[in-house]
Amino acid sequence: MVFGRSAEPRMPTAREAPPGRDAPAYEVPERHAALGTALLGPYPEGYGVAEFALGCFWGAERRFWQTIGVWTTLTGFQGGFTPYPVDDEVRTGLTGHAEAVRVVFDPAVVSYERLLQVFWEGHDPTQGFRQGNDVGTHVRSLVFTRSPARRAAAERTRERYQEALSAAGYGEITTGILDAGRYPFYPAGASHQQYLYRNPAGYCGSGGTGISLPGVR
Repeated sequence: MVFGRSAEPRMPTAREAPPGRDAPAYEVPERHAALGTALLGPYPEGYGVAEFALGCFWGAERRFWQTIGVWTTLTGFQGGFTPYPVDDEVRTGLTGHAEAVRVVFDPAVVSYERLLQVFWEGHDPTQGFRQGNDVGTHVRSLVFTRSPARRAAAERTRERYQEALSAAGYGEITTGILDAGRYPFYPAGASHQQYLYRNPAGYCGSGGTGISLPGVR
């Protein structure tokens, strides 16, 4: 069993994952550094919550907080087995978690399909366990859905984006669509929250394909 950059990454099994812990390993700031809104809640009544993984969560988070209608964003880990993981565990690939972003949004201002557009256009969803120079299961592409309607929207936009990518010569989309109810979101520590707001020249390994998702209203 080999994990890391010297071998092709693969998903671990639950038995291979570190046991984790019973409580958060990190403290999370109360307020969003860029928006001034609550990171952990309470969130405004009627607002939606969605999670996405599209490579390095520093750049991914910035894409979403700059989207009109997004109320707050929060970086974290999701999609794996280890409860309350720490950074070093996630980077081994053994936890199964991806770097994810929680997005809290006003559905009267921004639609879920518009958030999916930000997701698809914000990275290259054909790269598997890679985004740019970042390699590993922790940078894979995922959408976490919270209802049948959202799953349908994710699948519908994935099909449309595949058509656009194929026409431009790209390969198959590798994005997974997972039930958020089965995969808890574990917030990352303070140093990862709004990192590129506090460090505008900081590293971001993810980038889009330049291909637009058609048909978004």
